[in-house]
Amino acid sequence: MKKNVIKLVAILTLSLPLLAHASAIEQFKVFAANTKSAKGEFLQQQVKMVDGSPKISKTAAGTFSFARPGKFIWTYLKPYEQNLQTDGDKLYIYDKDLNQVTIRELNGALGASPAAILFGNGDLEKNFHLKEAGVKQGVEWLEATPKAKDSQFEHIGIGMKDGLPLALELRDSFGQVSLVTLKNVEKNLAFKADQFKFIIPSGADVSRQ
Repeated sequence: MKKNVIKLVAILTLSLPLLAHASAIEQFKVFAANTKSAKGEFLQQQVKMVDGSPKISKTAAGTFSFARPGKFIWTYLKPYEQNLQTDGDKLYIYDKDLNQVTIRELNGALGASPAAILFGNGDLEKNFHLKEAGVKQGVEWLEATPKAKDSQFEHIGIGMKDGLPLALELRDSFGQVSLVTLKNVEKNLAFKADQFKFIIPSGADVSRQ
């Protein structure tokens, strides 16, 4: 897909007014092919059904940045500070309050995860079955169902508008739903070479998995 990026840019300059009316899958494919890096803010809400009605039970907020393929920083600022970061080879999870770092080898683990949707190589159809999921409040949705039978997620909804992902709806195998809303997304930024290099804080307790 990346081989066609230059050609795609030329096409986009002629067809931007039509992009908002493209299907969710078409919009996502253009975003994946044409976005090498980005940053923005997120609001994450856990939704539970109470007496047949959806209720928000937990809320978290923070910032994110990524550079394809597979490098990202996902920082929770509220209700407490936690940092998830990968340099493409290892995933670092840092809990600031505990001054604790957990290091995990990726070994291709991004493949069928929600992180792969935004931060992977853009080849979503390799690991997910895709289908259109209609329009809700002016947002075009697609549904991504993991091909792997051992995935912890039943499906992942992706909301697209004007060529940008606005929301992710994650439904796990226990029926729990998390809604991640994205805002202030800026594309194709020139990050520093060491932007995604994790530096272990002084005195931190480190565990490896």
